[in-house]
Amino acid sequence: MKIVIVGGVAGGATAAARIRRLDENAEIIIFERSGYVSYANCGLPYYIGGEISDKEDLFLQTPEGFWSRFKIDVRTLHEVTKINRKRKTVTVLDKNAGNVFEESYDKLILSPGAKPVMPDFCIGDCSNIFTLRTVEDTLKIREFTDNNPIKTAVIIGGGFIGLEMAENLKNRSIDITVIQKGDHLLNTVDSDIASFVHTNLRTKGINILLNANVKSIENNMVVTDCQEIPADMVIVSVGVSPENTLAKDAGLALGVKGAIAVSDNMQTSDEDIYAVGDAVEVINFISKGKAVITLAGPANKQGRIAADNICGINSTYKGTQGASVIKLFDMTVASTGMTETQLKLSNIAYEKVILSPLSHAGYYPGATVMTLKVIFEKETYKILGAQAVGYEGVEKRIDVIATAIFAGLTADKLKDLELSYAPPYSSAKDPVNMAGFIIENMKNGIVGQFYYEDIPLLQKRDDITLLDTRTVYEYMRGHAEGFINIPVDELRERFTELDKSKPVYVMCQSGLRSYLATRILMQNGFDAYNFAGGYRLYGTMYYDEAKSKRAYDCGMEK
Repeated sequence: MKIVIVGGVAGGATAAARIRRLDENAEIIIFERSGYVSYANCGLPYYIGGEISDKEDLFLQTPEGFWSRFKIDVRTLHEVTKINRKRKTVTVLDKNAGNVFEESYDKLILSPGAKPVMPDFCIGDCSNIFTLRTVEDTLKIREFTDNNPIKTAVIIGGGFIGLEMAENLKNRSIDITVIQKGDHLLNTVDSDIASFVHTNLRTKGINILLNANVKSIENNMVVTDCQEIPADMVIVSVGVSPENTLAKDAGLALGVKGAIAVSDNMQTSDEDIYAVGDAVEVINFISKGKAVITLAGPANKQGRIAADNICGINSTYKGTQGASVIKLFDMTVASTGMTETQLKLSNIAYEKVILSPLSHAGYYPGATVMTLKVIFEKETYKILGAQAVGYEGVEKRIDVIATAIFAGLTADKLKDLELSYAPPYSSAKDPVNMAGFIIENMKNGIVGQFYYEDIPLLQKRDDITLLDTRTVYEYMRGHAEGFINIPVDELRERFTELDKSKPVYVMCQSGLRSYLATRILMQNGFDAYNFAGGYRLYGTMYYDEAKSKRAYDCGMEK
């Protein structure tokens, strides 16, 4: 059997190696249009910033390595320009020799990846405007920053690549501005979690401009709808689109966003052609809807599944949860499943909990606070997604919840998970368990919650009481408007100061003391609700909103 693979990197290279492990006699050819067949795509920004010093460390495998270990014929700088389905051949351009030839196949795997979206911003000289997707892109950016006196850089787009580039260019002492069209960075999380990201980036000296549209780039100036920003270089990172040209021209079925439609066996509408990676349409594991999700983990799995089916093993792809993590300086942000924004667009009724636990036992040195958010279906308690931000142990908790989602656990069952514990790593009640405890309490009517978005309306009402149960010192350092202060340790003696006919909305620093206060109040005849996330969340979101508004209206602030 002869298998031709179009594209290497994650999906194509994985498929090739898996086929060889299953079939020693198969003839396997990989055509890769770039000069590199298997490289650490996610590591590219760190070479630009100098965190990875040797570019050779980016290359996971070479054509020579593929041949010596797997006897796989890898031809870089060979671009497949056409699929001839009737003849079962592909037309190939050899970029080195400049000649065109045809190669036959029994089975064909498409792994063309995705291409950066490049809006028509540029007016005049575009030599200082870059996108980042391939090794060649990386080398161009590194060479440009090494050989030019770069003082200012603008990143257009606040996704993974954009923010990783912001960090790495900042590490080279370049003044950075990130421009985002939406109201927060990182669309893999909601605005509440993103507010911690904004605060951290500003602390590191990165300028953030939200709700801004780029109009043009000319004369080393990025022109938005509210201001002009000087830029010695510009990184455009506004998203990617599936590379579907070959599939479209060959008449293969396409799906959402023009991605290649595939079965759960990774088979296209042609039984002899498979497709994997960033170019394919997948099923969202949570909503069961069609989606395009560009992540390395799913691409690797899909490559293996396509190889299995070609070699006679019935293997299926279960869908994508979109689990992801990003390092931003000393901060970690991770998520899995769907966000509130996505759930609203899908008309899925949901509830959520937000908590601010310590990363490990508080008595052991070095514990840091994280913010963990778990979203679940209102009636069934099916886990729909989770997000976390902090400095230690963040990705661990999201990975546990991602596993729980895949296993079909309901959100209240998170309390039952037996997770490893020692003081340097966790607490006897892990943050994931604590989320489960809160959800079970909500399910049983032991506690009701309110959220940041509820507060503006609550502050206008005179038929309720807003109560802050932190210490007097904490309260004096900052509090939400309209909240009176009774420390939780004084509440049993002082709840007579409150009007029992009015519902009480309670806040503390993290949500724990306010929960204790709601239990005291409810057992003394009050209708009480706990603020999810605590003043730590409220203060971060409130000041982030104010800073973002000033940046948009009056010019950016660091």
